[in-house]
Amino acid sequence: MAPLNAILTEEQIATIDPFDRPQLAYAISVCRESRSLSEAGRKLFAVSREKKANRPNDADRLRKYLAKFDLSFDAIR
Repeated sequence: MAPLNAILTEEQIATIDPFDRPQLAYAISVCRESRSLSEAGRKLFAVSREKKANRPNDADRLRKYLAKFDLSFDAIR
């Protein structure tokens, strides 16, 4: 869980369900290798976005996901 340890304190990590930690760690990794929130969102939601008739705003979707953990794209980058 190196991405989590680089961004969050042990106390913060302890408040996140073990089930959610790998998913959040992956999202953080994708954000770090992406140039923008939109690019990261497109990568993370690539499959589910293809199933929707109208294209969702992947950046907003990712922003809301990160906010659940009091994180932002800028803070991760």
